[in-house]
Amino acid sequence: MSITAIVIIVLAGVAVLLLALAAIKVIDQYERGVRFRLGRVRETQFEPGLTLIIPVVDRLVKVSMRIVTLPIQGQGIITRDNVSVDVSAVAYYRVVDPIKAIVAIEDYNAAIEQIAQTTLRAVVGRHTLDETLSETDRLNLNIREILDAQTDGWGVEITLVELKDIQLPESMKRAMAREAEAEREKRAKIIAAEGERLAAGELAIAADVMLEHPLALQLRNLQTLVEISVEQNSTIIFPSPLMSTIQELGAFLKREGEAEADLTVALAKLPAALRPADPPADA
Repeated sequence: MSITAIVIIVLAGVAVLLLALAAIKVIDQYERGVRFRLGRVRETQFEPGLTLIIPVVDRLVKVSMRIVTLPIQGQGIITRDNVSVDVSAVAYYRVVDPIKAIVAIEDYNAAIEQIAQTTLRAVVGRHTLDETLSETDRLNLNIREILDAQTDGWGVEITLVELKDIQLPESMKRAMAREAEAEREKRAKIIAAEGERLAAGELAIAADVMLEHPLALQLRNLQTLVEISVEQNSTIIFPSPLMSTIQELGAFLKREGEAEADLTVALAKLPAALRPADPPADA
């Protein structure tokens, strides 16, 4: 056998080996394969594992089926009540139809990023600042539904959208802080007034009980003395029912005055001979 024949055999073997390597493709578990034969896509997709294609005739495109995390850059948005905010979000999506993802759109990743930014601006711009801050769940669902409707023809499913950060102007932050402080003060005053009302009612009930049972007031005074003595003070306090003492003193003076008036009237009715003599005046 001549050298030329040997070289031809070797080259043929190398070509066959290269063609065999080109024909053997491995698809990972998280991927699906889309086959193009002479430029036309085949309807069936390749499952994970070892796959054989016809070199030169076939072209295999691998598509990842994993969920992709897409950060949506901060967007300067003017809300419906004319407040400028900077909102960023994050979206999660995955390919559900590899053939559509390859044929229907050139680069579905870049397309989803662009449509997500415009949808975020549109949805947040239709709501007020208070709605944006307090109803984030409804906004997330609205954005996801809009994106899912847009990407359905691309073979892509939007699984989740979350507003990540909402940046407010400094002046708006100060105004909201003052509003929150005023709201807290209002609640504190309402709670304090409610406590005073309840305490006044309980004190009125206690006063009625003490009025019916005077001994209860004495027991309360003794309890107060016990509480004061715990502090080891050198001051000794003798509680006295001041109001009742004043009332008793007033009643006593009233009785004395009435008795003196009755005595004067009785003496005036006596004959002159029976009246007591006036004390002699000092010289």
